Amino acid sequence: MLGVHLYILHMVYMFDWKLAVEDGICSSIVVGMSVWGIFLLIRSYPTTAAIVPYALLMALLISTAGVFAELQMMRIIIGDKNLDYKLWLVNSLSVRFLINWIFNSWMATNAALRKNLSALDTRFQQQSDASALLKEAELFKLRQQLQPHFLYNSLNSISALIMIAPDKAQDMIGKLSDFLRSSVRRESEDTLPVEEELNYIRSYLAIESVRFGDRLQVHFEKEYTDDATIPPFLMQPILENAIKFGLYGKTGTVDIVFHIVLDGPLLTITITNPFDANMQPPRGTGFGLEGVNRRLYLLFARTDLLETHKDDQNFTTILKIPQIHVQSSNNR
Repeated sequence: MLGVHLYILHMVYMFDWKLAVEDGICSSIVVGMSVWGIFLLIRSYPTTAAIVPYALLMALLISTAGVFAELQMMRIIIGDKNLDYKLWLVNSLSVRFLINWIFNSWMATNAALRKNLSALDTRFQQQSDASALLKEAELFKLRQQLQPHFLYNSLNSISALIMIAPDKAQDMIGKLSDFLRSSVRRESEDTLPVEEELNYIRSYLAIESVRFGDRLQVHFEKEYTDDATIPPFLMQPILENAIKFGLYGKTGTVDIVFHIVLDGPLLTITITNPFDANMQPPRGTGFGLEGVNRRLYLLFARTDLLETHKDDQNFTTILKIPQIHVQSSNNR
């Protein structure tokens, strides 16, 4: 920009190099101070409302002040000599103002838009953080709803066994203690290997077997690799639901089947239990499948990951778990 300024003054208007350099340096100082002032004014503007009109107004005022300052500086530098330059300087004020105003307006608008964009980014980040905290809070609440009714049932069973079978009551207390300790350790995990989750389910079944004895038979049909994962605490409420609907009102052995298949980026778990439409189990806490469905939505932002089907004899629950690590590998 300084080079163009020197070329115009020396080659076009035929002023000597010394005068052209002085004029160019003076103009550069004014432009630099104008831009600095614009950035300070935009930065100190307390809000983003009407910031662009404010920026354009500041550019207009600073451009006016800049041209006046440039005129006074050159008059001081030149003094009483070179009347031709002084006359040219006065006549060029309108052009100088126009150039400065265009440049300053561009810089001011750019600074205003950057501040606006920064404010939007900050607001978006705050909303994202708030949404993430709300999501975590709801997930925590859903996890906390999982254990109480199971714990109540277990304690009631222990209370009943203390009088008639103290050994079984003691055994159940030990298994319940191990199970709850395992639950606490898993609380901070986002996903777990499927086999680890099945070990947790087996611990749960060991407690339930004290209540139901050999009547409860759970079978696992597995077709997955070791890298298959699942969020913790999803299988247990489904199994509780299957036990509630499968054993209520029945006296014989009840078979519940878990069929677990890994098909590409999706782990599909199908749970089948006997079902009698004429028998209504006692009302529970309301967590059950509704809570599982809500957790799946919070984790994967999908509403098609839980399905249920029933006929005259069986109730089937289908749970689908996207495999995040598989999707990430495919993206790479």
